[in-house]
Amino acid sequence: MNSAVTPVATGTPAARSATRDADGMAVASFLLGVPGLLVLNLVLGPAAVVLAAVALARGTTRRGRALLGLALGVADLAVMVALTIANHGVIWSFN
Repeated sequence: MNSAVTPVATGTPAARSATRDADGMAVASFLLGVPGLLVLNLVLGPAAVVLAAVALARGTTRRGRALLGLALGVADLAVMVALTIANHGVIWSFN
């Protein structure tokens, strides 16, 4: 008698696809939040926040990565605000 257990796919293919998409968004939010601390924080910070929020709303299995992406996105925006205050209003000068 063969006692090997074969894995059974749970959930519908659409549910697995949605979870996979949410996992990708969680990873993307983390990967956008990290360089956003140094460059393009005005663009990468909000993108990381939005992707993390959508991933959490869709029920990602990578919840920790999504939360870290959310925290990094908020930190990106905090760095931008701190630099703006330190430079008395304007970060970029197009002279």
